[in-house]
Amino acid sequence: MRNSKPLLRSGPTVAAATLCLALAGPAAAGPGISVNTTGSTVSVATSACTQISGNWGTASLLSSSQTSFSQGRQVPLSGTSAGQSAAWSNVSAGTYTVIVVCSNGSTAGRQSVIVTPAPSPSVSPTASPSRGVMGGIGGSAQDYGTVTLVAGGALVGTGLLATAYYLRRRDKPRHL
Repeated sequence: MRNSKPLLRSGPTVAAATLCLALAGPAAAGPGISVNTTGSTVSVATSACTQISGNWGTASLLSSSQTSFSQGRQVPLSGTSAGQSAAWSNVSAGTYTVIVVCSNGSTAGRQSVIVTPAPSPSVSPTASPSRGVMGGIGGSAQDYGTVTLVAGGALVGTGLLATAYYLRRRDKPRHL
């Protein structure tokens, strides 16, 4: 015979997990819109609108002080029957509401979004290897001055002359 007490103990855990998943859904999102922010650009996508007379509808971006659709920055929707979208660029930091109204007058959705300022790019030094591979002709990764190059050329020239002198002296027969 089975013991049913473990099932009774897991009931509150399952209920809590279900409640958390229900609360973690999109906050204040309309049934058919998706709003994204990238830096100072806000974009909205939907597939809830149908085209009427070549027009899909209009999306409006409202700041926190604006209350009606007509007060916001309006952009016409563009796209296909599979999906329509609109975007606003150069949006300053703050909290905004995006509203999408289809061309038939129905509201596709309304969603709040927070725009944060994009971090300014910063230059950070990277660590260079202490002993890396220096390919090329003997350390070509460094820029040597004229004096160093002349001194190196003089050493190479002296070496060539000494080698030629030695080989020439060696070829002559020695008489005793």
